[in-house]
Amino acid sequence: MNDKPTPTGELTLRTLAMPGDANAAGDIFGGWVMAQMDLACGIRAAERARGRVVTAAVQEMAFAMPVKIGDTLCVYTDIAKVGRTSMTLAVEVWAQRYLTHTMEKVTEARFVMVALDRDGKPTPVPAA
Repeated sequence: MNDKPTPTGELTLRTLAMPGDANAAGDIFGGWVMAQMDLACGIRAAERARGRVVTAAVQEMAFAMPVKIGDTLCVYTDIAKVGRTSMTLAVEVWAQRYLTHTMEKVTEARFVMVALDRDGKPTPVPAA
């Protein structure tokens, strides 16, 4: 029996945390992590909407632990709700620690993405 927590959702983005993304102590900036979450949500929501999407809101987010230089940041997304023109995605960020198979959950949040038409106006999300 495996009691270790595992990621929820679809692995949408993986990237390496580099020295340019860190402060002097080697901790990766939270804003960089949030930007990766936004990229992952944009990918997943655009696939679902079959078109352009924008971020409308990010609901509460707190960091449980730091990401370090050399860690692989893994962003998992799950489409939790689809409305008429918007989608809510549950996002989890896990760090695969440098040169190990150890995965630790770093943060989670909910992102609200809105589908847009060619004129930048909200448009209905197509049926699945």
